[in-house]
Amino acid sequence: MTPPFLSLPPTDRLLSPRTGWTRAHWEALADHLLDSLTPYASPGFAQYRLPGRASWSGVALDGLEGFARPFLLAAFRIAGARGQVPASLIERYAAGLAAGTDPASPEAWPALTDCSQQMVEAASIAVGLHESREWLWDRLDPGVQERVLAWLGGFVGKRTWDNNWMLFQTVTEEFVKSAGGPYAQEEIDRGLARIEDWYAGDGWYTDGGSRNFDYYNAFALHFYPIMWTRMSGAPAEVYRSRLAEFLTSFQHFFGSDGAPVHHGRSLCYRFGALAPVWLGALAEATPLEPGQTRKLASSVVRHFVERGVPDERGLLSLGWYDPFLPATQSYSGPASPYWASKGFLGLLLPPDDPVWTAAERPLPLDEGDVVAAIPAAGLLLHGTRHDGVVRLVNHGSDHGAPPDDPHYAKLAYSSRTAPEAGAQAWARNVDNHLALTGPEVSARGEIHPLACAGRTASSWHSPAEGVTVTSASVVRGAWEIRVHEVAGETGPAGVREGGYAVACASAPATATGRGWALARRADGLTSAIIALYGWQHAGVASDVAANAFGPRSATPYLTADEPGVHVSLVVLSGDAVHPAALRDAIEVEVSDDLVVVAFPDGDRAEVALSGRYNPRCGR
Repeated sequence: MTPPFLSLPPTDRLLSPRTGWTRAHWEALADHLLDSLTPYASPGFAQYRLPGRASWSGVALDGLEGFARPFLLAAFRIAGARGQVPASLIERYAAGLAAGTDPASPEAWPALTDCSQQMVEAASIAVGLHESREWLWDRLDPGVQERVLAWLGGFVGKRTWDNNWMLFQTVTEEFVKSAGGPYAQEEIDRGLARIEDWYAGDGWYTDGGSRNFDYYNAFALHFYPIMWTRMSGAPAEVYRSRLAEFLTSFQHFFGSDGAPVHHGRSLCYRFGALAPVWLGALAEATPLEPGQTRKLASSVVRHFVERGVPDERGLLSLGWYDPFLPATQSYSGPASPYWASKGFLGLLLPPDDPVWTAAERPLPLDEGDVVAAIPAAGLLLHGTRHDGVVRLVNHGSDHGAPPDDPHYAKLAYSSRTAPEAGAQAWARNVDNHLALTGPEVSARGEIHPLACAGRTASSWHSPAEGVTVTSASVVRGAWEIRVHEVAGETGPAGVREGGYAVACASAPATATGRGWALARRADGLTSAIIALYGWQHAGVASDVAANAFGPRSATPYLTADEPGVHVSLVVLSGDAVHPAALRDAIEVEVSDDLVVVAFPDGDRAEVALSGRYNPRCGR
């Protein structure tokens, strides 16, 4: 249920018939998040020492992060209200800026050094100062302004990591330039030039040049270039065009209940993924109608609020719903989740903007099933209206070096499930993975995309020297047909493939039969995997404390004694699933160079084979 402080007057249901949320809810949530931080503030408000696991950067930098990331939220709140907020909010952050940049203060922020965490936080402070300039920066004492510019100007001449961090330097030095401080124009330009090398098409960037496609497109790679144009006044057409194209596919990354697909790094930023949705409206670069923008954004934030985010202390924890450290990274500290502040970017739009005044409008998934291919990223989305679930089939995104990470290496992800990320489960690597099961379970390794269009996607990877696995997916509603062809000398290895892991507070119900296995949560969400060709056995793997969606999890899987060509049906659905009936109703024909799948209604799909599969597998 929606917390009492976010309750909605009944008359506003005409404006927000789908989520019940209005701008007043967003402002109330922002105030709640900011007010809940004050018990953890240092005396001068330059650091916020939040409870939770420390990052690898140490306590002082975690405290700076506790100032900088919520400062973005405070800035959007102040600017959106044209300064009509409690004076204490502005005073807290003005005091923090003064104390943090005073070298004599015990709360002084560490100076910027090469590739330091301070760079990340400096960018948040710079963007926040620009957006709230009239009500905060312009009213600071000149001596404090000089110290702030000197601290931010520490970026000049420093080296950043060769990824989205280059944009931190761009926006920070641009703000310093606008305020008369030290900057280097070539460093501002360098980050903008570098992302041109990373633009892959379809509105998507890689992060640093590897096939690292994830929510950093939302958190950073679209966010900072357009925020830079707001600082500099430079033309934004290229970035606006790419953002609009990005949103044509990105809008489908969210279930109809607002749940984002659980994929990639830094998932504890949660609704920070909304930044480009609001940015599209702010920059007039979106395919969405105003009522669709608000419906999508409000659905996402309400989804988390109704599941205990923020927690009973009003804090954002290191996790998804509850704290769950396996879904975080070693750089994640107690205040890291407050990059979620970027999800409040819409507060910069005035209250009379159509995004806030138009009635909510349905999104494509609210009115029918959705299939969306992203060829540049090798990602294929399929969502179903009847249960509101979105599934992401992955034939193109990996983590670079090292490539194997449960949040990248899986064959599929969804808005209602998470990969098994606990150390013990990751070692077994059952869910949404095709493994050779010899002395050790093989990893997927680097993903090489082959095709992604319509309702199909394919890729290959090499799980061992001299071995190639070619995989193809065909989606149809809640179903995914997977075809795997193992080529090369594998030795005495069997093969195993898992479906989605489902997790909740209690152990999921499980069942197996001839050529199938399933796991079902108490709410009816069912994961099933069904043998269509080449598989011999079925089972269910259960685990504890391995999944962000709950402490008890289960994954259905299939096995075969030898490699070869294997065809399976993977299902994730909120409807009842009858695997034995599906196994009998779907026909598969395999020849030397082709797999033909015939669905019960006469629909057919074809997947080409190389003919190089392991001949030891029985035909």
